[in-house]
Amino acid sequence: MTTSPFTSNVLVRSGVARVTLVGELDLDTAPHVLEVVTAVLAEQPVSLCLDLTGVSFCDCAGLSALLRARAAVLRAGVDLVVEGVGSQLARLLSLIGAGYLFTGGNAATDTERTRAPGTPAIRCDAQFELIAAGEVTAADSATAADSATADESTTARMAAAAQEATAARKATEQASFRDLLA
Repeated sequence: MTTSPFTSNVLVRSGVARVTLVGELDLDTAPHVLEVVTAVLAEQPVSLCLDLTGVSFCDCAGLSALLRARAAVLRAGVDLVVEGVGSQLARLLSLIGAGYLFTGGNAATDTERTRAPGTPAIRCDAQFELIAAGEVTAADSATAADSATADESTTARMAAAAQEATAARKATEQASFRDLLA
């Protein structure tokens, strides 16, 4: 649960958009990220700068929101620059092998330069597409990333297991919440 307020600030000028996020990026606040980015994309910017300097915490839901926002920006053909990735978010990204996705500079063109040696691009990109689509959580992807021989059937099994785990986790969270209200 978010303990500090989450805010976003948007500035669009001359085809350049800047989205500044501040606070904890978690299950409660994650949907706001995609809403803000989608609204900015409606302005048809040429470039979008995502400033994460003020993000004090990010969990898997926040990471998923960032990955979805990144995918939406790149699908729209907009240049994406990410600034201010803090140590906690950088650690989370490195755990799933996604550190190269949110490096300083142009996220669309810097991927090969910062990919870990020996990490197959196709396997990584497939994992991140599953995360962005909500089919796999970042934690499940980290487990698969440990295997250098992850193939399509492994990815499919991982996605199915992640969906089951997500459903079980949601049921547990709902039960816990009901217990708190009782």
